[in-house]
Amino acid sequence: MTVFDSFKNHFLISMPHLDDPHFEHTVIYLCEHTPAGAMGIIINRPSNIDFSELADHLSMPIEQPGLLTETIYTGGPVEAERGFILHTADKQWSNTLPVTSEVSLSASLQALEDIAKGQGPSAFRVTLGCAGWDDGQLEMEIANNDWLVCEADLDVLFHTPSELQFTAATQVLGIDMARLSPDIGHG
Repeated sequence: MTVFDSFKNHFLISMPHLDDPHFEHTVIYLCEHTPAGAMGIIINRPSNIDFSELADHLSMPIEQPGLLTETIYTGGPVEAERGFILHTADKQWSNTLPVTSEVSLSASLQALEDIAKGQGPSAFRVTLGCAGWDDGQLEMEIANNDWLVCEADLDVLFHTPSELQFTAATQVLGIDMARLSPDIGHG
């Protein structure tokens, strides 16, 4: 019997040779990873949409002025029109997926409304879309050295500016990506 190693609550850090515009220079937080597949959220890809535009689209009033310019992120190419909220576990809604005791994932309008009212979780990242892998696909990509894998760091996840998250995530592993050749493992 084969033992399955789940990378749930880990970062996937794209390697320099990963030749996919959706994932180039990205850090993905894995929310789910089972033998049936995996699902994660790209955390360092800001979109050109801010919270006020999203709220206008949903006819939702914003009671927290600081949210007006809060960036909405591109979470991945799967379900790109669907909103996901990666957040601290201090707030839950009916469809919230607990990832760990500290991190949850929600995809409800109620979650966005609570955030707009200032009644949301202490830290969050709103994204459009997610990243997904079928059974065995992620394991094959990891074996192909497309991704570095490390335990997630909450400070990098919620409190590091997006332009610094890639470097900060690699530093969790003690790696300087600028020194890695895109040809590693492909001699």
